[in-house]
Amino acid sequence: MASIDQQPEGRPDSGLSLIPVAWLIIVMALSAYGLISSWRLIGDFNLPGSVLFLIYGGLTGGVVTILWGLYLLGLAFNRSARFPRHYTIWQVAIILWLVARQAYTLLVPDFVFSAEALGFTVAEIAIGLLCIYLLRRGGGADTVYANPETERPPLLFSLVAALLGIILGGAIGACTGFFAGSLIADATRMSCFEGACGFFAVFIGLGGLIIGAIGGGIFAVWRVNRRKPARSA
Repeated sequence: MASIDQQPEGRPDSGLSLIPVAWLIIVMALSAYGLISSWRLIGDFNLPGSVLFLIYGGLTGGVVTILWGLYLLGLAFNRSARFPRHYTIWQVAIILWLVARQAYTLLVPDFVFSAEALGFTVAEIAIGLLCIYLLRRGGGADTVYANPETERPPLLFSLVAALLGIILGGAIGACTGFFAGSLIADATRMSCFEGACGFFAVFIGLGGLIIGAIGGGIFAVWRVNRRKPARSA
């Protein structure tokens, strides 16, 4: 007979293990913003080759970060026992990318040193290391992410759903944002001198595109990874 003084294995989670999920969403949002900001620079061959290399590398890294992040969100929403390990691998890859990008900008003479950019990179790395620590084995995260996932859909299915969610959500968000921006411009009698009202509507539509794409991808991954209720015998 077990002793009544026997303590349960591990420690109860205090909610801190949910911080990595929030940071994951923030990193995905920053990657989406970077994709939108850098998109107009594609094909601008007036820029130095080293700058174009960093831009294309950032675009590739942003796409990988978002798709990989959507897969991790599917694991997190499903409270999968595999989430801590997979998140740690993702976070280590992100940290290595940040270190490589910062080293590249410091060593290549076409870039100017920026203390603000360096500080932002150091802060991202510090938060990433904190998230890895919060998901360490024995830290309580195993009490939150404990589902065995015996009926989880394949990875490819989740990625396809994520892509469809991003495309559909981005289209809906862009149209809704542009329509809302047009209504706001009309309601506030915004001046259309040199296309000011049009630029405002496009700006709101761009914001809707980002929000819709991220929201659509997250919803799609959650939907396909939602655990089915156990069938009654």
